[in-house]
Amino acid sequence: MSIFPVAVDEKMVGEYPAEAKSGGGYFYDDVLEYRVWCRPWLGAPDEFDGEIYYYAFSSFEAAKEFSDNTIGSEQPLVLVRQFEWIDEPTPGQFIPMKGERITEWLVEWLQGNKREEQTISQFIEASVGA
Repeated sequence: MSIFPVAVDEKMVGEYPAEAKSGGGYFYDDVLEYRVWCRPWLGAPDEFDGEIYYYAFSSFEAAKEFSDNTIGSEQPLVLVRQFEWIDEPTPGQFIPMKGERITEWLVEWLQGNKREEQTISQFIEASVGA
C-alpha cells in the first residue's frame, strides 16, 4: 500500500508533456504520475546532451527509491490534474476556477487536499470568515 495515491492511469505514466504548470490550486482531482528530475551538471547520467530530464513513476515509493539511488536527481514531484481549483492572484484573494489544469506539486501537498464536491466553496467561505 502506498502512502500517497498511485497514478490514476498507469498506462499513461510517462506520456504527459514535460512542461506543466508549477504548484497552485490548493486541491487536486487526480494523481497522474510522480516525476524525478535529473540534472547532469549535478552528476546525473547525461542522457540528453546536458539537458535536464525526468523519469516518471506510478507510485511515490518507486520514485523515491529511484531518487535516493540516483546521483544528480531531485526529490520526487507529483503531476496532478485539477478540474476545479483556486486561483490566488494576490494573497488572500481566492477565485474558484473550472476547466482542466495539469501542474507539478510537492508530494506533501497531496495530504488532505483531494478535492471533494464542496471543498472549494467551504475553503473560500472559511477564508472570508477568518
